[in-house]
Amino acid sequence: MSQKIAITALASISSLGSNSQTIWGNYLNQETCFSKQFLDYQDTIVGALSHQDASMIKELSESDPKYKSLDKTVLLAIYASRQAMLQAGWTKGDDFGINIGSSRGATDLFEKHHREYLESGKAQTLASPTTTLGNISSWVAHDLQSTGPEISHSITCSTALHSMLNGIAWLRAGMSEKFMVGGSEAPLTDFTIGQMRALKIYSKNQEDYPNRAFDLDKKQNSMILGEGASVCCLELGEKENALAYVAGFGYATEILEHNISISAEAICFQKSMKMALANTAISSVDAIVMHAPGTIKGDLTEYKAIQIVFGEELPLLTTNKWKIGHTFGTSGMLSIELAVMMLQNNQFIPVPFTKAQNQTKPIKKVLVNSVGFGGNAVSVLLSI
Repeated sequence: MSQKIAITALASISSLGSNSQTIWGNYLNQETCFSKQFLDYQDTIVGALSHQDASMIKELSESDPKYKSLDKTVLLAIYASRQAMLQAGWTKGDDFGINIGSSRGATDLFEKHHREYLESGKAQTLASPTTTLGNISSWVAHDLQSTGPEISHSITCSTALHSMLNGIAWLRAGMSEKFMVGGSEAPLTDFTIGQMRALKIYSKNQEDYPNRAFDLDKKQNSMILGEGASVCCLELGEKENALAYVAGFGYATEILEHNISISAEAICFQKSMKMALANTAISSVDAIVMHAPGTIKGDLTEYKAIQIVFGEELPLLTTNKWKIGHTFGTSGMLSIELAVMMLQNNQFIPVPFTKAQNQTKPIKKVLVNSVGFGGNAVSVLLSI
């Protein structure tokens, strides 16, 4: 890469918590962050916000009359963006871009408006503007009073990392000096859970680890949905407050074999990882944060792609979905957060029910993978 891209702030809110100390503390223990909610006509395991964080988002909603009509995806994004801006030292009125995407957007609010329409035969006045996908970045820009471009998009589960790619492109093109990127998702709704069950990928496990992400011997799918938002601040060049640097990135798509699956050896991941590692010795990669959603095929195909790219000497491998579930469009940035925390603390966070992997050297480079329905893979290499 011709110019360094610094990550100068990273903030999130999810079932892991809403501040870096709590989040890292949760990563250091081997317990999951799951709870149960009555969704899709039954008790359902989900990765939901804590009661304290849910109350904080409710307070945010009530803090401004205009915010009361916003979907949870927007409110989560506003919270995470405020924290990131504060951490980066950016101020209101600054000229920076915003690209915060979502796989599904205003799911809960759309379902609510549609339900009311079926009952009354009338649509609410704000039904359309509050359920558009661009709603997320627009309201974040309003809240932060930024003056740069505002972009939202959906590229299914790799949305957040595609946001990161877009921010990098703006920076390297000289069209912006600072960009806030990430994803926000609030998919814990009846219809969304029902759709995942219809695909036969939602976990039925009742054990201590109901999401068996990166368990390559599992006999049933075990995906669990979670909610949250995560954003990072990108700046061009070396920065004293840099948490990590983007050392490489790659992306790829592939011809679909099925509506929801990728090829048996995840060709898209092979291509995206090779592109991200084009200027890096493969042996220098210390760890990979996998996408690994907890499905049989999804986990196994990504692992096969990693084997093909890295050969017999594999880096340390992990994922966070066994702990927090799959947050769809947010998931890639939450994986970036885990990678940055491992780099900052020089400590590998393993999946507790898999074969032990011992950290034998400092963690200086971590590769992060993300992919979604449609075979849109992204790989980002981070370094310190």
